[in-house]
Amino acid sequence: MNYDVALLHGTIIDPKTERSTVANLGFKDGKIAAVTRTIPEALQSFDVTGRIVCPGFIDPHTHVEGNKDCAELMVAMGVTSVLNGNCGMSPANFDEFMLQYSSQGFPVNQYEQVGHCTLRELAGNTDRYAPSSAAQIEKMRQLADDAFKSGAYGLSFGLEYVPGSSKAEVLALAEIAAAYGRPVSIHTRTDYNPGLDALIEALDITRKTGAAVNISHLAYMYGFGMSPEALRLIETAKRDGLDISCDSGLYSGFATQIGSAVFDEGCVEKWRTDYSAIIAGTGKYKGQRLTRDMYDDMRKNYPEDTGIGMVGNEYEVYEILDRPYVMVGSDAGTLYDNGVPGHPQDAGTYPRFFRTMVREQNRISIVDAIRRCTYLPAKRFGFDSKGFIAEGADADIVVFDLARIKDTAQYPCDGPTDSRPEGIDYVFVNGMLTVQGTTVIPTAAGNLIRAENKEWRW
Repeated sequence: MNYDVALLHGTIIDPKTERSTVANLGFKDGKIAAVTRTIPEALQSFDVTGRIVCPGFIDPHTHVEGNKDCAELMVAMGVTSVLNGNCGMSPANFDEFMLQYSSQGFPVNQYEQVGHCTLRELAGNTDRYAPSSAAQIEKMRQLADDAFKSGAYGLSFGLEYVPGSSKAEVLALAEIAAAYGRPVSIHTRTDYNPGLDALIEALDITRKTGAAVNISHLAYMYGFGMSPEALRLIETAKRDGLDISCDSGLYSGFATQIGSAVFDEGCVEKWRTDYSAIIAGTGKYKGQRLTRDMYDDMRKNYPEDTGIGMVGNEYEVYEILDRPYVMVGSDAGTLYDNGVPGHPQDAGTYPRFFRTMVREQNRISIVDAIRRCTYLPAKRFGFDSKGFIAEGADADIVVFDLARIKDTAQYPCDGPTDSRPEGIDYVFVNGMLTVQGTTVIPTAAGNLIRAENKEWRW
């Protein structure tokens, strides 16, 4: 067979079988067509001697939703597939979004969830501090059901953004996800000390509805000294047989809109700090630590600008990521200013993971690190043809040098090209070369992939 692409003499790591070997890969029609030690004949061949060849990274927590600037930053750090619609935020017109990206390509593969915050607004509840009425809950349930029939891969909650949400509406919506056997991703109701009660609420979704639950960005919610207790609660639930998973990023400072409920009056007192712990990630104060006057100005006049809460403990990030069940997720795509992200997570998460957790701190093996970024999220969310190396798998592939891989993005990012990582030699999306060194090659190789949702059976 003449292959489209051949990767020669690389160190292939398959996270599904946890095997590492030197061999060659051949791609044909967007699939891995050969894993061999003979030399494949191909239209394009790349000698990757001494480099790691593994599945493309699958990010289970993003807000890309067609943001090409974000997608190009992400593919530059090895991400080939993203799960969108997190924190309760999804496209207002779900069907339109799915149709648009089903008919046109994109730099990365996209999977979509339907979000509770968006459903509340569509059902007529625009007050984030008010619970939804019975009629609004029923409307949300119907909209959620429609989204699953359109191919949604899950349901997400961002309860910290809509603090008035009742437990009744949360459970009523989770029942729809459970009926299709799809997971619920949840940004819990609050962080810091009160966040432990919020975590119990999230775990109870599984107990009360049967829906699988994924706890979102653990370090951002519990990396304030609460992570040991949060992890204990999660591990107790898992030992009890509950279907629980988690994702976490590589940063101790989180980012979201300064006008959101996350930054409501009293937030700095809750975090036991002052306004200088907040950095403006975008807008007129970009890069500056806030004063009370700047905070008030941004909240009143620039509520959509980024606030970066530098309030977590960095050591807890690594302690969370020590756990073998924690997937790596970036939280990328929420806030951009002229193509530049308001937080380094969009450009540095995955290289930072390999630099810190594997090379510098030697906390986990390279095989396990790759599993957390590939096969673990693929298996969790049902991405059946991704996250492993075998004939017939999708040819989403990253080639990198463990000795050189590192993040360069800072708080806040200076620009899209300045923040690209080092040590990633090639990235292929569905067999197409999309990254060579620090150069992103404009492509539309990615697909929007719809779930084939059916009634859940044991």
